[in-house]
Amino acid sequence: MFKKLQERWKVNIWNLLLILLTFALGGSACGKLSGILLNLWSNDKTFIWWVLYIVLVTILWPFCVLIISIPLGQFSFFKNYIQRIAKKIVGKK
Repeated sequence: MFKKLQERWKVNIWNLLLILLTFALGGSACGKLSGILLNLWSNDKTFIWWVLYIVLVTILWPFCVLIISIPLGQFSFFKNYIQRIAKKIVGKK
């Protein structure tokens, strides 16, 4: 599995580990930050709270990952990765 990712992303094993660490830390930070922001609004975890949580996580994730990637030295990888995702969402080639 790691070899496939390494070949697909054209990185060495150390950069792959840093990339995976960035994904993990960025996702965790994003989830925590979204929860904190929504708890400022309301502590009642109703259906609307969970819908807003999912929307907020989706919006904040790219920013969290980019910020975490800077100290780990993976900023250029994640900048390109997020640009590729954005192009797929928008539909441009």
